[in-house]
Amino acid sequence: MKTGSAALSAPEAMVRIRMAMQQNDPVAARSIAEQARRDHPGDAALADAAGDLALKAGDAAAAEAHFAAACDIAPTLIDYAINRAIALQRLDRHGEAIARLKTHEHAGRTMARYASVRAMSHRALADPAAAAKWYDAALAVEPERTRALHGRARVALERGEADAVARFDLALRANPGDADLWLGKAQALEVAGDIAGARIIAEQLCARAPGFIAALSLLSGLKLAAGETDFTSPFAEAARKVPQDPNIPAAHAETLAGLDYAREAAEIAANARKRFPAEPHFALLEAIHAGFAGEWDRAEAIFAELPADMPQRPLHEARHAIRGHQFARAEDRLVSALDADPWDVTAWAHRGILWRLTDDPRAEWLHEQEGLIQVRPLVARDGLIEECAAGLRTLHEGSAMPLGQSLRGGTQTRGILFHRTEPLLAELHEAILATLEEYRANLPPADQAHPLLRHRDTPWALAGSWSVRLTGGSDHHAAHVHYQGLISSALYLVVPDEVTGPEQRGWLEIGRPKRSLHADLPPLRVIQPEEGHLALFPSTAYHGTTAFHATERMTVAFDAVAVERK
Repeated sequence: MKTGSAALSAPEAMVRIRMAMQQNDPVAARSIAEQARRDHPGDAALADAAGDLALKAGDAAAAEAHFAAACDIAPTLIDYAINRAIALQRLDRHGEAIARLKTHEHAGRTMARYASVRAMSHRALADPAAAAKWYDAALAVEPERTRALHGRARVALERGEADAVARFDLALRANPGDADLWLGKAQALEVAGDIAGARIIAEQLCARAPGFIAALSLLSGLKLAAGETDFTSPFAEAARKVPQDPNIPAAHAETLAGLDYAREAAEIAANARKRFPAEPHFALLEAIHAGFAGEWDRAEAIFAELPADMPQRPLHEARHAIRGHQFARAEDRLVSALDADPWDVTAWAHRGILWRLTDDPRAEWLHEQEGLIQVRPLVARDGLIEECAAGLRTLHEGSAMPLGQSLRGGTQTRGILFHRTEPLLAELHEAILATLEEYRANLPPADQAHPLLRHRDTPWALAGSWSVRLTGGSDHHAAHVHYQGLISSALYLVVPDEVTGPEQRGWLEIGRPKRSLHADLPPLRVIQPEEGHLALFPSTAYHGTTAFHATERMTVAFDAVAVERK
């Protein structure tokens, strides 16, 4: 529109917008829409059109503002509310998206688009039961809706539903070219015990889409479970096929490091550093893994070259400085890390180690106050522990040792345990929540400066949850922290007689740092496993287990997180 020309009417503007889109000129279309919005601020259709164009341009914030205006002008029109919910999803504001959709729930129940969009937000908020309900509602109206078929299949996998493979087959019939659906089918086959079928699909995905990191990780995990020593070979093969993709060596290095192959991870990063000189991330990766491998001088030289403002550098350099006993430098780096993210769990964990090494009294405040570490009997009926153990053994038969976790030997259940549909697990979930409240009641007073106690009186919920079954042969957990948790745990379902011996085999050690830190500190507390008891402690405390050699030790673990009040 030329300067000084008369303003377009709202209908004329809509025609111009459509013409610009037909001419494949979304920039012009958006410019026309923005001007028309200023000329006609009370026109809901123009606001909706401007929102749609902003969303197509990747400007979710502007889109949400336009859609919000459309909803204010025409609050009864459900399509505008759905569009606004989609923009809110792009902004990761899923709770608000659901709240907006709820005002149209009566009409939305019979709309496939409404139900599918709502299901997506429930799934994003880790509420798979509600997600399943709304995906089912969408499919009842439109059985071939591809996004709903895909989402429902994913929810079935996450909840451990018996028909997960069949649901992926349904989704693939509607959209056979979707690589993520094929990945989901492979994962569902693995869960169902068809390892050969899962591997065939994983191998085909890696061959046809060598840059598909999730497929490379799946195939590597399958090779690890099969006992193959070259379990990361899918990454090496993919890097040969797609040498220009920096994501492949980055994931390769992290996969190796996750299972203590730090020296090999450092070499992968070093080679990638040469091939991708414009990617400083590889220098940081090489420094991190070289340091873990004990090559302090090599790591030191790289840290000296890194940009001062590089994200994540302060935290990793602090760890490096602790390893070199440069404690003042470590404190400075940790202060910088916490300035950027004041409640970073890993930074607080290293601060606790540093304070203990320097005899700083704040170490006691962080992890040693009475009540921060507790062992409590599970608030549950008689027999629940034994029944859950029997049911979980079946799950473990189809499970493996996961990539990138602390587990060294044994098996770990897949996904989020308490998202599954078994009634026994729902009962166990409720028993754990009741025990958590007893833990809360025995904590020290609220303290806004403390990473756990600042949430002493706020609502909690469980985030990740899983079961681990160790079967001897020096199985154990390496020392680690749960970087997304507030409170971490171990619920003992099966405890071997061996744990009662003087060797303290299979005991939980809280506060002993990982070996690669070279910090000679004993654990703050050593806990003897006791069947039916729950160990609870701050997620900022390093923890691991000693090895044991008996036939079986089974636990359920989870992270508790604070729930933001709305």
